[in-house]
Amino acid sequence: MERVVEILREILEVPSPTGYTKDVLTHIERRLNEAGIKTYYTNKGALIATNHPEPELVIAGHVDTLGAMVKGILPEGHLSFTSIGGLVLPTFEGEYCTIITRSGKHYRGTLLLKNPSAHVNKEVRKKERKEEDMYIRLDAEVEKKEDTEELGIRPGDFIVFDPKFEYVNGFVKAHFLDDKASVAAMIDLMLDLGPETLENLPVAFFFSPYEEVGHGGSSGYPTSTKELLVVDMGVVGEGVVGRETAVSIAAKDATGPYDYEMSTKLIELAEKKDIPYVVDIFPYYGSDGSAALRAGWDFRVALIGPGVHASHGMERTHVKGILATKELLRAYIEEKFGV
Repeated sequence: MERVVEILREILEVPSPTGYTKDVLTHIERRLNEAGIKTYYTNKGALIATNHPEPELVIAGHVDTLGAMVKGILPEGHLSFTSIGGLVLPTFEGEYCTIITRSGKHYRGTLLLKNPSAHVNKEVRKKERKEEDMYIRLDAEVEKKEDTEELGIRPGDFIVFDPKFEYVNGFVKAHFLDDKASVAAMIDLMLDLGPETLENLPVAFFFSPYEEVGHGGSSGYPTSTKELLVVDMGVVGEGVVGRETAVSIAAKDATGPYDYEMSTKLIELAEKKDIPYVVDIFPYYGSDGSAALRAGWDFRVALIGPGVHASHGMERTHVKGILATKELLRAYIEEKFGV
């Protein structure tokens, strides 16, 4: 297994729905620190990795994923929930999950349609999958609300779904490749560059904890930043040209065009270095870069990322796409700073 895939597997195994990212950030921080790469946190909780005092280029990916939160306890002791981010409920139906209480207890469960047995509910195949018609079946001997309360489960507890990682024929299949595939590419590149090289590069790597809810990239960048290169998933599906085996360079998403000069340079470098790429437009998409621009930051923004199929569902990408993303990041740094 390539190192970048092993890094990806490790961070996928650490739950990190938006709002509960401390564990995965600690994991990343420890791995980078052990390699001699310095890190610090912003007030909002983003992790910044850099060995240079005044970074001009910030490379940003987000560690937060989709998930859910306990909304209430149903009369029979099971759980209603509210989604975190754009959870595609039909895809997550039947998925196993863990409920994490405020006191640190873990309980297992399954996301199901209410009255899910086909032997008693003839409408089970036709019913629209909506939050109010679904629930978390708790794997505990509960019969009433009070039984569940005695376990310590309360509204506001996080619900994290199993990633279901699988690596086969170069393909990586899992929930939450958005955006952990990009984060793995960033970490792998930093380990390649090493601490001594990073000391001479005015580059910082920004790990955002709130992208899936729209405000992750709105604050916290070094004041010396002149360019923000966002690394987020490339879209694969009807109406776009993205491929799982290539890096996507986003010309535009739902919030508007990305910086023309930066995007053009990325295209030229992909051509020059023979990196598999596409230039694409993402119709229903926003990024940490979008949040930064809306917040009024005065820097240029571009976006790239590995092609990911079935976004916000049972996602899939390919190691070629992840490595293409890593190599385009490397090429941009080398071109900009003459490494």
